[in-house]
Amino acid sequence: MIDRRSLLRNSSAATLGALALTAVAGGTDLAAAAERHPQLLGDPASTPEAESLWPQHLTPTERRNLKTFDELDFAVYSGQEWERLGESHSRNIRVHWPDGHYTDGIERHVADLKAQFVWAPNTRISEHPIRIAKGELTAVTGVMKGTFSRPMPDGNGGFVQPTGNSFAVNMVTVGLWNKRGVMDEEFLFWDNQTFLQQIGLA
Repeated sequence: MIDRRSLLRNSSAATLGALALTAVAGGTDLAAAAERHPQLLGDPASTPEAESLWPQHLTPTERRNLKTFDELDFAVYSGQEWERLGESHSRNIRVHWPDGHYTDGIERHVADLKAQFVWAPNTRISEHPIRIAKGELTAVTGVMKGTFSRPMPDGNGGFVQPTGNSFAVNMVTVGLWNKRGVMDEEFLFWDNQTFLQQIGLA
């Protein structure tokens, strides 16, 4: 049997591809979504409306996890409802960030999320172009948007002055869910170079 956690840690791109192939082989309707929404074949971050259809043939658990994740991004994260993060994250959640570091615990994760809104208070995720679920795994793409409109702490006691630039970055979140319906581990992926270029810092 494949150790999914090991596969996620050691080959993230391969894992997402494997999840997608498994979902298609299992009858999820990504092809139909592409036919009905041709813009999904392009760049979701540059498309005004990139919301996908829901996959078909999900188990009740898979559907629950995807619905919880939608609520996390569209309401909890975008609305900064941090007291609700426990609806989708376990207390001891391990979160892996795009730069390779990870954190443990929901309190630390809330602090990291809040920090994003200090310099871009209108940060939001309102589209999930692709949703995949297989057993305890979910893989969801999103478009993270916002504006660098306030000073950004530089980590050394100073601030980077806002550029006023807007950003729209494609991202992927892979989640490992437990039987209580919350994530024990979360993997976040986006292109930091593109992000920095968009906000005028690269």
